[in-house]
Amino acid sequence: MTWQTVSFGLSKTGLVDLRRAVRPQRGYRAGSDCRHHFALGNAGMEIAFRTTLRHIIMHLLFFLPDARKVRIERWLRGHEDFRKLSLAESVIVSFGKSGRTWLRVMMSRFYQVRHGLSERHLIAFDNLHRKNKAIPLIFFTHDNYLKDFTDHNQTKEDYYQKKVVLMVRDPADVAVSQYFQWKFRMTERKKIINKYPLDPNVTLFDFVMNPESGLGKIIDFMNGWARELGRFRSLLIVRYEDMRADPGAALGRILEFIGTPATPEELAEAVRFASVENMRALETKRVFWLAGRRMLAGDRNNPNSFKVRRAKVGGYRDDFTPEQQEAIDREIATHLAPVFGYGAAATKTAATAT
Repeated sequence: MTWQTVSFGLSKTGLVDLRRAVRPQRGYRAGSDCRHHFALGNAGMEIAFRTTLRHIIMHLLFFLPDARKVRIERWLRGHEDFRKLSLAESVIVSFGKSGRTWLRVMMSRFYQVRHGLSERHLIAFDNLHRKNKAIPLIFFTHDNYLKDFTDHNQTKEDYYQKKVVLMVRDPADVAVSQYFQWKFRMTERKKIINKYPLDPNVTLFDFVMNPESGLGKIIDFMNGWARELGRFRSLLIVRYEDMRADPGAALGRILEFIGTPATPEELAEAVRFASVENMRALETKRVFWLAGRRMLAGDRNNPNSFKVRRAKVGGYRDDFTPEQQEAIDREIATHLAPVFGYGAAATKTAATAT
């Protein structure tokens, strides 16, 4: 595999051409032969450098049109994701607010207990691997920016050769949780580059029914993965609802799948540590401050600003009128692929059971 030289410069037209920077050859799949091009010992420092470089680049491009800056920033973020994916031994993919943080805390506690690490260290790609090489490199992603770098917009081929854990959750619960994430935790820049509303007065129902922020966006994500399920070398689907029903069993399957099986005692401790009550306490005490904003409450006096909010299956029904619930359920039943067991598939299963 060959790489072009990284160069960020102004063209004669005064615009920055970033498409020349570090592009994979056509037909390349992340993980097939890229591992040899990176030094694992410097991975943490290099990722930090890349993140800082991205911020500097975007600051210097203040003069460009907003739409072009968005394309450039998404491309840069996709490049960062591509580097992580290329090194990763396993990948955990989910739409935001599908239980990934909960799983991350359980997995962190498992590796903390097994290898005698501090409870302050929340697993984030290579940070625990650098402390103990027995801990695998795990890439947690919302599959948001990678396609902006690889141009693989219609397939998931970047993931085909990886061990992939796909986490899914009822889109209605995801949409409600995403609303509170947007309203109380999401930065202005994230709203812009991901096409979320900028008007802070959007109502919950309008947000959920907005195709660019709510159910439409979530269903498109899930259907995109549903179309590709038979193409992966190794794939494990984990439903949030099943993990909530038996977190120890779900965590055990995931750890076995990625190659670090756990004992019953380790699973019990991981589940205890990641209980809703304890995670809220950890968030309040800023135990995971080393992980940045992701595990800090937006406002300690506002429970809706916490990363860990209600963690309730079917909780969306508490927030809407019967007519609104019907509209939401109809949207999911009409448009979501049945393979994950939501919408029409869930209704059919319930009818069969009765």
